[in-house]
Amino acid sequence: MHRRFRPLLLTSTALLTASVSALGVASPTQGQTLNSYGMPGAIDTPTAVAPPEGELSATVSYSDYATRTTISFQPVPRLTGALRYSKIDGLDPNRDTLSDRSFDVQFQLLNETQGWQPSVAIGLRDFMGTGVYSGEYLVATKTVTPRLRVSGGLGWGRLAGQWRRTDYNDEGGDFNVGDWFSGDVKPFASVEWQASDSLSVLAEYSYDDYDPEVDDPSKERPDGKFNLGVNYRIGDTYQIGAYTIGGNVFGIKGSVALNARKSAYPSGLEPAPAPVRPRPAPNADPDGWSGAWSADPTAQPAIQTALGDALSGEGQVLESMALSANRAEVRIRNNRYSQQAEAIGRTARLMTRALPPSVETFVITSMEKGVPTSSVVLRRSDIERLENTASAHIAQQAQIIDADPRVAGLVYSPGIYPKFTWNLRPYASLGLWDPDEPWRYEAGLQASATYEIRPGLILSGTVRQRAFGSLDQKGPGDLTPDEYEALGTDIDPDTGIPRVRSDSRMYTGNTSPTVPELTLAWYAKPTETTYTRVTAGLLERAFGGVSAEVLWKPVNSRLALGAEINRVRKRDFRDAFSFRDYEVTSGHLSAYYDFGNGIWGQVDVGKYLAGDKGATLALNREFENGWRVGAWATKTDMSAEDFGEGSFDKGVSISIPVTWAIGTPTKRRVGGQIRSIARDGGVRLRVKDRLYETVRESHTSNLYDGWGKFWR
Repeated sequence: MHRRFRPLLLTSTALLTASVSALGVASPTQGQTLNSYGMPGAIDTPTAVAPPEGELSATVSYSDYATRTTISFQPVPRLTGALRYSKIDGLDPNRDTLSDRSFDVQFQLLNETQGWQPSVAIGLRDFMGTGVYSGEYLVATKTVTPRLRVSGGLGWGRLAGQWRRTDYNDEGGDFNVGDWFSGDVKPFASVEWQASDSLSVLAEYSYDDYDPEVDDPSKERPDGKFNLGVNYRIGDTYQIGAYTIGGNVFGIKGSVALNARKSAYPSGLEPAPAPVRPRPAPNADPDGWSGAWSADPTAQPAIQTALGDALSGEGQVLESMALSANRAEVRIRNNRYSQQAEAIGRTARLMTRALPPSVETFVITSMEKGVPTSSVVLRRSDIERLENTASAHIAQQAQIIDADPRVAGLVYSPGIYPKFTWNLRPYASLGLWDPDEPWRYEAGLQASATYEIRPGLILSGTVRQRAFGSLDQKGPGDLTPDEYEALGTDIDPDTGIPRVRSDSRMYTGNTSPTVPELTLAWYAKPTETTYTRVTAGLLERAFGGVSAEVLWKPVNSRLALGAEINRVRKRDFRDAFSFRDYEVTSGHLSAYYDFGNGIWGQVDVGKYLAGDKGATLALNREFENGWRVGAWATKTDMSAEDFGEGSFDKGVSISIPVTWAIGTPTKRRVGGQIRSIARDGGVRLRVKDRLYETVRESHTSNLYDGWGKFWR
């Protein structure tokens, strides 16, 4: 093995093993091969083979030409997207190594049929960035025999051997629409032969002559246009491969795939719920059926205590209850189940066991931050009749309505307010794909506490103590902390732009304890369809002040509208309770729309932390098991030159429910955001628990998406 390959192979294997260990067992990729760009393909060329819906893949490839790390995702059946980070030596005159971020997208136009029709796809490679790999293609793929697959297509840009020469003094990050499908067009082709169930042999014909990379005199030009390779599958999770470009340049690659729609524990590992208890015959309990019990003042406290204890065993809190002879409303806080429908279903079962037989109408109201978000109305007779049928049947009988913020007769459970909770756990922070330092990390211990003073009024805070890491304190432009502090300003002297994120490393590397956030928040629901939030204090690591928000969101509406305004001041780099001079008022008008099938979008228009004005567009896909993947882009009146490298803010987000990986129910999630590059333009305040994401979990669309767990 080439001596340069060995450390990469060891690192890649460790990375992929850690990924799978952390997230669970992946789904098989069904004979699909990922190329060196981390997209469906052979070696360098693409194929028209769409990954399974919901598949998330990570690919690392290495050759003398470049190291590429790619994350690709299949949010819907026909669309594949990818974010790539590449390191190319000797190409950027401003750096020894070009650290390039690029985006790909491929759309499946046709799916293969058993007859003559091949699958057909159209794609854009590196369509937004510096354009080092820029190219477009139209490709068709046909399975000739169960073990032989052939592909052919037409390529532009790099796929036609035409490098669209990059200006590295330019900021990059634009869509470069004028270049798409322009210039020479050349054919490409590939063949994949499945030699065994695990081993594939690959051959392709490609016009990419690696012009940018061979500008470095130490690099060899490919000897020809034929590339050869092998790809080996290890179980249903890994792919590893080796290849040659032109016969004289060698490379290796490795991939791991996870599928958001498939878990190692599809049914979960939670204990079975208590069964529904049918009511006795009227002649067996005449007092219970008559409702006479409701006149006894001791009846509700006893019932509420018994039901509260039972719900506590299910990881839920019975906040309050209103009870009459034939109707009961319970207001629950779900602390355990990732799907709110499962919490509601288990509550309904327990209500049949705790309530007298005269109570026919059950109203189960979900609570978030002390505020009622939705009510599910069920008839007890339907619950008894449909317990052993498909969950769709009870869904047809249920009503989901806007929760009334003021219900007469609500009685709070004893000890609910005020309430203090705390936890102590490790934390880890990871910074990815910075042009000068691609991997940065920090780990330590974090203590968090929450004091719920009354419904909707919450005091919370977090203290962190760093243990180790490479996220060291550093000013922009490689300034030392002392040099940056000596400038005495948060304004970039060259552009006049306030530094609201580009100096974020000044907040890291503290050896003494830090206070990332300390806030007092008030949540309220003035009307059945309107929610409000006011948060004051240390809102995030870099800013403190006041944030106020209002949201209009009817429970059955796909559309939601919101507004937010913030008055904040920049926090000191070291002293947790001191501030710097920079102050700003920012705010946005927001529109949210649920398109169905787990896809929802968001548009924010307003003023950002650096004072620039513009809009953010975000699209998200949420699967029934809680996986969320999204992408966003922000464009403001800040020029590309003032913004700097990347031209405008953009990135992707991933959020994975921990229960998907471990099987046991929990509301905890892991994930984060990956930006193409962190700059000061288009930056919003990182205030936690914004209203839309707080209330949407228990509104109609999300409830129905998870309704399959109602009887779990």
